[in-house]
Parts: sequence; structure tokens; C-alpha cells
Amino acid sequence: MKKLMAEFIGTMWLVLGGCGTAVLATNAELFPALNVGFVGVSLAFGLTVVTMAYAIGHISGCHLNPAVSFGLWAGGRFPAKDLVPYIVSQVLGAIVGAAIIYFIASGQAGFDLVGSGFAANGYGEHSPGGYNMVAALVAEVVMTFFFLIVILGATHSKAPAGFAGLAIGLALVLIHLISIPVTNTSVNPARSTSQAIFVGGWAIQQLWLFWVAPIVGAILAGVTYRFMSPEND
Repeated sequence: MKKLMAEFIGTMWLVLGGCGTAVLATNAELFPALNVGFVGVSLAFGLTVVTMAYAIGHISGCHLNPAVSFGLWAGGRFPAKDLVPYIVSQVLGAIVGAAIIYFIASGQAGFDLVGSGFAANGYGEHSPGGYNMVAALVAEVVMTFFFLIVILGATHSKAPAGFAGLAIGLALVLIHLISIPVTNTSVNPARSTSQAIFVGGWAIQQLWLFWVAPIVGAILAGVTYRFMSPEND
């Protein structure tokens, strides 16, 4: 239960920090002087992972992401029996984080939940750059693949101790810099689900891609890294 509580709290923080920045601090019309842009959003997501890695990494491993749990399982680092409890905790934490963002954002006159996009992930007309479904699918698979490669490498028993959280957080920043224009960057089914639930409609219809692609990419990375550098300790 302590591990599941840690995953719940950690994923809530990831959504609050990352999606909260996207929703509350990127409106150029309302906050021209405070608009952090997509670079700021990228940093926010990375910072949530860095901070939680050191806060709860020793408790639960700080997955904060169903794809990460699947990737670690495929890499031989995580037991299959814990997959469902971890994923449920992550999704619930993400939803609570999204709810907090909604209550804060709705305190502003004229806030339009659906019109704002609420940091939901999408493709086609709902892609920030108008990228189609195939481009979104490839981006999410590849970005999640490399995210898990970094995670598996940084947390390997032969990796330098104490730097895993920093490497993983910086990898997530880079991933967002690459793929925000394509899909608004998911690489995390829990984060995608939380925002889609509030937006509804198109976001729910396109949610399948942001479960399938990250999990496929993560499993491919787990199998690949396990072959390249098996963890024997």
C-alpha cells in the first residue's frame, strides 16, 4: 500500500506540474508576460520526474506511468503481479491531479475547458502542428522507447549511483521538446487519460493511441535493453 500511495501521489504531481503548466501558464492572450511556452511546459514535466524520483524513488521506484511499469516488466526489473495495482494507482493519481487543475482553472472568468484543450493529447486536427495519426503513432512509440532506454540504463546496477532521477527527468524534457508539436506529448497513458476524461469527445476517441503506442514502445525498449545489458544483480 505504501508503494501504491507513492505512485498515486507521484503521478498526481506529474499531472499537476506538467499539465498544470500547460493549462495555466501558456495563455499568451491572458498572460502575455507569464506565458512560459512549450519550452516551459517541457521543463515542467521533466522537473516533476526529477523531484519525485528523489522523493519516492526509494519507496515505489517512481514509475508514474503505466508504460514505464510495462517497460520495466519487459526488462526483467518489475514483477507482473504488480502491474495492475501500479497502473490503477497511477491513473487515479493522474485524474485527481487533473481535477485540481480544473478547479483552479475554472476560477478564472471565461475559462473554456474544451476550447482550451486542457493539455489533452491528440492527432490530426487535434495535433498542435496538424500531424496525422501515423506520425503521432510513430512519435509516441519512438519517444517512449528512448525514454525507457534511458530509465533502464540510468537505474542499472552498473550505472553511476545517485544520478538516475536527473537523467530520466532531462530525457523527459527532451522528449517534450521534440514531440509537443506532434501530439502534445504523451509517452504516459495515465497522463493522457486524466486530461481526456475532462475534455471528453474527441480526446476520448483518440485515447486508444496514447495507450497502445507508449506501451508498445516501452515493451520494445525493455526487451532490447535486457538483451544489450542484462541485470544480473
